[in-house]
Amino acid sequence: MSKTFGLIGVGGFIAPRHLKAIKANNGTLICAIDTHDSVGILDSYFPQADFFTQGERFERYLYKLKCNNTPLDYISICSPNHLHDTHIRLALRNESYAICEKPIVLNPWNLDALLQAQKESGKRIYTILQLRLHPSIIALREHIQSLLKQDSQKVLNIDLSYISARGKWYTHSWKGDESKSGGIATNIGVHFFDMLLWIFGTLKESIVHTYNESSASGFLVLEHARVRWFLSIDEQHLPDECRAKQKRVYRSLHLEGEEFAFSEGFEDLHTKSYANILNGKGFSLLDTKAAIELIHQIRHATPIGLKGEYHPLSARFL
Repeated sequence: MSKTFGLIGVGGFIAPRHLKAIKANNGTLICAIDTHDSVGILDSYFPQADFFTQGERFERYLYKLKCNNTPLDYISICSPNHLHDTHIRLALRNESYAICEKPIVLNPWNLDALLQAQKESGKRIYTILQLRLHPSIIALREHIQSLLKQDSQKVLNIDLSYISARGKWYTHSWKGDESKSGGIATNIGVHFFDMLLWIFGTLKESIVHTYNESSASGFLVLEHARVRWFLSIDEQHLPDECRAKQKRVYRSLHLEGEEFAFSEGFEDLHTKSYANILNGKGFSLLDTKAAIELIHQIRHATPIGLKGEYHPLSARFL
């Protein structure tokens, strides 16, 4: 039987991947909301979905569904990061499961409060941690686990680089407002920090070397890895080969000096995430807890400059 969905933030950057995932998993979008009405994308997926621009009317609609004993099965949340907590609670109040984009919240204490809200509502809160579903990332984790079976104390050296070039719009949108997005390390880095923690174990130490509105870098000591990391949205930071091919995204992970390739294969990860959720195997609040704690720590750290184990790109673009 087809599951019913609502979607909050349907005009957002990531919403099309959620629309595609809902349709691909035989779901039906019943309603959607966005404060802006440039949502023609709905015609490609669910032209019959009811659409709202006002939160009050949308909440009344959900309340009526609940009163008629037909609450939505799921509400997908693609709103700005600082609103995730509020919109998750809206889903729970209206007897729906919540599927929330990253980062699920900005602060660790928000996560603790949501765990209590989840318990009281009897409905689950799911988050999107799609890198855990990437075939290459899964293979890397299995490889690391095999190494640790041979040497349980092994610690690997890693350089992680992620550059996702964004235009001038970025800093003028909510994404450029740290109070709303959480800043560069939170907004574009959370998936990679989750990946590192998932593969290499718990955090022992975090140092931030550089941090500004367009890039950040630092050093992590994990249970089984020492990681130099660099994140950026600045097009000038892209390698020459990327710019020559007009590619705007660069992902690189060097493991003990050897490059681990995972730049491709991201197109259907949301669809896989939804399939897992519908099968009761989605990622939970507790799955993302360590990453939320780390990005909060990075966001509030004082950068020390180019001292110690800093990423090579930090020096190049400082």
